[in-house]
Amino acid sequence: MNLLYKSTRDAEKTVTASQAILKGLADDGGLFVPVSIPKLPVSLGELKEMSYQEIAYTVMKEFLTDFTEEELKSCIAKAYDSKFDTEEIAPLAKVEDAYYLELFHGATIAFKDMALSILPHLLTTSAKKNQVKNEIVILTATSGDTGKAALAGFADVEGTKIIVFYPKNGVSRVQELQMVTQKGDNTSVVAIHGNFDNAQSGVKAMFENKELEKELNEAGYQFSSANSINIGRLVPQVVYYVYAYAKLLQNEEIAEDEEINVVVPTGNFGNILAAYYAKNMGIPIAKLICASNENKVLYDFFQTGTYDRNREFVLTTSPSMDILISSNLERLIYKISGEDARKDTDLMTELKTKGSYAITGEMKANLADFAAGYATEEQVAKTIHDVYEDTGYVMDTHTAVAATVYKAYREDSKDDRKTVIASTASPYKFAGSVMSAIDPKYKGQDDFKLIEELQKVSGTEIPNAIKEIMNAEIRHNTECDVDQMEQTVKNILGVK
Repeated sequence: MNLLYKSTRDAEKTVTASQAILKGLADDGGLFVPVSIPKLPVSLGELKEMSYQEIAYTVMKEFLTDFTEEELKSCIAKAYDSKFDTEEIAPLAKVEDAYYLELFHGATIAFKDMALSILPHLLTTSAKKNQVKNEIVILTATSGDTGKAALAGFADVEGTKIIVFYPKNGVSRVQELQMVTQKGDNTSVVAIHGNFDNAQSGVKAMFENKELEKELNEAGYQFSSANSINIGRLVPQVVYYVYAYAKLLQNEEIAEDEEINVVVPTGNFGNILAAYYAKNMGIPIAKLICASNENKVLYDFFQTGTYDRNREFVLTTSPSMDILISSNLERLIYKISGEDARKDTDLMTELKTKGSYAITGEMKANLADFAAGYATEEQVAKTIHDVYEDTGYVMDTHTAVAATVYKAYREDSKDDRKTVIASTASPYKFAGSVMSAIDPKYKGQDDFKLIEELQKVSGTEIPNAIKEIMNAEIRHNTECDVDQMEQTVKNILGVK
């Protein structure tokens, strides 16, 4: 069966998986969603005998039905290879009463590698399938991790260029250096004078600008996205929740069909949405626990049914979650509205014009699969400290947000199901915040000076991604104001 995709804002028009991957965003500004979420084609018992790559193929072939077996297996083989520093791609570490799914063993030591290692291969395959002659320009906004992972994935990929916007002073020093030292003749990095939401809104506006699309087309270019709004990013993320369940089964930590909970530190809502899709495919997940930092726009939404971005933007030690407009939530809004494209469009228009919207009581009742919590900066530091003191396990700040929320959820709900926590970044990426949480004497010290201390404390190897940037040449130093983003893109592409 061929699975087609439709926009959250227009259910009438459908496209194939490869067309949805190529476009990134629908013409009407909506996000592509599958017409239906497919069921797993194998039993849970069969899954537990499979490798990460085999599970990836089993899951993704159900979503990407216009890819041949050979095409999809080739994309998977190129993505999940020796660039990961562990054979199992996503190890599951048992720490106290939870299982940390370590999604940071790829080339850029963050979970974005899991999807952004494969997206360039899915995209170039999609371009060939659809006889695309234009050069594809990947246009992306990042709150820290997507940028580097996308740059690394697309560097020197034939037929593509990539332009990444990030908020100046809104990412960690390691995150910034990872981006501005990126090699590749087709890569460009731009710091904007604003926050992530400004960057994301600016990028979205360029995607929706028909005049710009025409100008680019005449110059031989077309935009696509590497942000988690691209279905080619979302589908590979579904895989690791299926894999986590299979690993728990294989390790005899759970019985077949036993329900688990999943906790995800959440910014743009793509990662937890992937877990929701895994549940809808047939993985026995009871609660999806959405963990926010002090920018708790999602926590407030789940509590009240009102999404309101009209609030102070807080810069925290978990910068990848410093987001007030969670783009992927639109896919869930569409689902809980009974797939009502008009309702979804109305709510998204309200968000754009007023900065807030409220869902109906009926829609709120459809959120029963979710729970939510948030962690303050003090709680995050305390969690990093306490878990290290008690177990010797060192986690990064984003993972600590999830661990904090998990502990509070468990105490409040008395729900003692086995729980997988998505561990989304290596502690080495945030060495300053992690080391000062472990011991306040490190506060204010240079991130790079603390990397060796972190190595001693954690007993783990310094990742290649860190070693590479320690003395790397700065290659990108473009900056611009928010209202100059479009002109900056034209300058980079040489479009008059």
